[in-house]
Amino acid sequence: MIPPDTFAFDNSYAAELEGFYVPCLGDKAPAPRIVHLNRDLADELLLDPEALASEGGAAIFAGSEAPEGASPLAQAYAGHQFGGFSPQLGDGRALLIGELIDRHGVRRDLQLKGSGRTPFSRGGDGKAALGPVLREYLIGEAMHALGVPTTRALAAVTTGDRIMRQGSEPGAVLARVAASHLRVGTFEFFSARGETEKVRQLADYTIRRHFPELAHEDDRYLAMFRRVRDRQAATVAQWMSVGFVHGVMNTDNMAISGETLDYGPCAFIDGYDPAAVFSSIDHGGRYAYGNQPAIAQWNLARLAETLLPLIDPNDSARATAVATAEVEAFQSSYQEFWLERMSAKLGFDRTEGDDLDVANGLLRAMGGQDVDFTVLFRRLADVARGDSGAARELFDNPAAFDGWLPSWLARLRREDADALSQADAMDRVNPVYIPRNHKVQEALDAATESDLEPFRRLLTVLGQPFGRREGLDEYEGRAPDGFGPYRTFCGT
Repeated sequence: MIPPDTFAFDNSYAAELEGFYVPCLGDKAPAPRIVHLNRDLADELLLDPEALASEGGAAIFAGSEAPEGASPLAQAYAGHQFGGFSPQLGDGRALLIGELIDRHGVRRDLQLKGSGRTPFSRGGDGKAALGPVLREYLIGEAMHALGVPTTRALAAVTTGDRIMRQGSEPGAVLARVAASHLRVGTFEFFSARGETEKVRQLADYTIRRHFPELAHEDDRYLAMFRRVRDRQAATVAQWMSVGFVHGVMNTDNMAISGETLDYGPCAFIDGYDPAAVFSSIDHGGRYAYGNQPAIAQWNLARLAETLLPLIDPNDSARATAVATAEVEAFQSSYQEFWLERMSAKLGFDRTEGDDLDVANGLLRAMGGQDVDFTVLFRRLADVARGDSGAARELFDNPAAFDGWLPSWLARLRREDADALSQADAMDRVNPVYIPRNHKVQEALDAATESDLEPFRRLLTVLGQPFGRREGLDEYEGRAPDGFGPYRTFCGT
C-alpha cells in the first residue's frame, strides 16, 4: 500500500457533473508492474515518485486499486467518426480516477487507459496492449518537448495479462494526465439528446475550469467557442510545423482544452507530402497531413452547433449567423498561428507582408520531391551560415529550391540580426530529433519482447529535440529503404 495522502484529489467533474458519467472500477490485474514512471511529471503534480514506483503504485496505475480520495468514473461522450455520427461512445477502456492541482495551481486529470471494461465498452475488452501504451507515452512526451500542447504520460504499467490484438500481446495501462478530458463529443452527447440544460451545465463547467475570465460576460458561450477555436488553431498549426499526423481527428478526439488528445494511429512525416496517411483505417485520406486544418474547422462547426441554443435562446437564425461567422474565422486564426510558427522556422523575428508567400513558396518547392521535412528546415540554418549544399542535396531536382532561395535570403537580410544569430535562432525551433516512425516501431517491437532499452533510449533522445548530440546519428534520418510504407493502428 502507498501512503493514504499520496494523491490530494480535488474531483470537480465527479462532484459537479452528476449524470455526465458512470462510476466504475478497473479490473484486477494479476501482476501489475511499472514499466516506466515519469518522475519529472510526478514532481510537477506534487506526487512522491518513490511511492508511485512501489508495488502499491503499480496496482493503482493498473486500475486494480483506487487510491484514497479517488472517484473512478467513465465519462460519457458521443462523436463524429470519419464524418458519421455515433450518439454514444464514452470511455470504453478508460477511467478518470481524479483531479490533481499541480505545483503551478493548474487542475489536471489523472486517467487510466486500458484498465478494463466500462459500461461504454460496446463489446470490447477495455484493455490495451503494451505497444500502443508505449507509443502514446513516447509521442506525448516528444510533443511536450517540441512545445506542442498535449496530454502526457505519468506511468506505463504491464498488468500480467495477455490480450489478443495482432496476436497475443502483453496487457498494459497508461496513466495519462490532461488539462481535462472534455471533448467536442462531450457536448455532442447531450446536444443530440436535446438536453439543452445539460449542454449549458457542461459549458458553464468548461468556462469555470478553462476560461474563468469569461464567467461574467453576457456572451460567454460564444466567447468560450472563440477560445476553443483559437486554441485548436494554434495546436494544429504546431502539428503542421513539426510534420505530425494525428490520424484519427474524430470529434471525440478533439479536446476543449486545446491539448493533443489520443495517440492511436499517429505518425510523423518523413518526406513532405500533404496527402500522407498512416492510419490503417483512413482509407479515403480524410485525416491526411494536409487536411488537418480543414478537419479541425469541421469539428469546430459541430461544437458550434451544440452551442446554438445557448448563444441566443430566442433567435435561432441570429445564433446560427454569429456562430457561422466564428467558425469561418478559424481560417484566419489558423493562418496567423501557422505563419508565426513558419516565420520562426525560417528565421524571421517580425512579420512582413510577403512572409506567407515565402513560406508557401518553400512548400511548393518541396512538393512531389519527397524532401525530408524535418531535415530540410534544420539545414536551412546551414544555408543562413553560408552553406546551401546540404539543403540542395535533399531535392531530386533542386531547381525549384534554387528558384525559391533568393526570396528567402533577401527576406532574411531585412531582419535586424546577423546571419549567425539568425541561424542559431532557427536551430532553437527546428528539431533534430522527432519520433521517426522506424525508430518508434523498433522500440515498440523490442518492448513486446521484454527489451525496454530501445524505448528508454528513444524517450531520452526525444526529450531534448533541438540540440544535436554525439552518438545519436541513427535518430536523425528517415527510415531505411527496406522499411516500406508505414501503417499505424488504433490501440489505446
